[in-house]
Amino acid sequence: MAVPKYDEMMLPVLKRLGDERDLEPLTSKQIREHVALHFSLGEDERAEQIPSGFARYANNAQWACTYLKQAGLIASPKRGSFCITDRGRSLLAEGVGKIDRQMLLRYPEFREFLSRGGRKDDAASRGSLGRGVADANEGVAPEDALEASFRSINAALASELLDAVVQQAPEFFEKLVIDLLLAMGYGDAKAGSGTTTKRTDDEGIDGIVREDKLGFSSIYVQAKRWAVDRSVGRPELQAFVGALTGAGASKGLFITTASFSSKAREYAEKQHAVSLVLVDGGELAQLMIAHDVGVSVRRHYEIKGLDRDYFDAGL
Repeated sequence: MAVPKYDEMMLPVLKRLGDERDLEPLTSKQIREHVALHFSLGEDERAEQIPSGFARYANNAQWACTYLKQAGLIASPKRGSFCITDRGRSLLAEGVGKIDRQMLLRYPEFREFLSRGGRKDDAASRGSLGRGVADANEGVAPEDALEASFRSINAALASELLDAVVQQAPEFFEKLVIDLLLAMGYGDAKAGSGTTTKRTDDEGIDGIVREDKLGFSSIYVQAKRWAVDRSVGRPELQAFVGALTGAGASKGLFITTASFSSKAREYAEKQHAVSLVLVDGGELAQLMIAHDVGVSVRRHYEIKGLDRDYFDAGL
């Protein structure tokens, strides 16, 4: 038999997580094993791989969990483990016979997730975004389908990244921020061009990184590892500006896994004594992806087109 697609796996996964006998969350490995047993996958089906070398059934099971999670039907209390939510139990109580992407669109969190994968008008007009690598994107040009899949994969990765970061210790996040700034080209090759401060008596400064190769100026950093549904307000920024002033700093970066309130952003824009840059969770995840911090490349693709100049020269 063919390896089931990820949408075919969503209902069996949700039912397994809804089993009252399970008192603890299930690991990704346990979910993959359940999928393999549920669909009676043999050795050949388990061994089938996608181009990156990852097992196809495991990849599809991972996408099933990703979509269920983005719809709020399951949660990930810690990295690599999943449990059902009250919303998930309510859906099962409806006696649904199938869960697919169209059904998940009833949940605003899932629609917002898809909108992060591409333009909102695309999602509304042709419904091609967020289908994952397993879908066909009917009626869409191949290049557009590939681009839509790329954006969907990136959106899912960004969400996974934030979840992974939030589950780490605050000290890890502070070091991550310095690693990211160095990866973006700040600092220099010298040791100590980017450092975290001691947690005791840091006066609101979590890290310092040189802005240029010669070290003429420095950027002072505050890193808030907050839950992604929280919001940093104006008081937190006022305290940070006070810390910058006390340190004689002119440039500050406030970076968080959460978001910023509108009043916080208005406050930052009005600052003149110090230059204040805000980076929220969404921007943080995209910067980590762009600069290969906390991620690794699974596979490279080259899209080639006809070299018309070559052929025109032969006329």
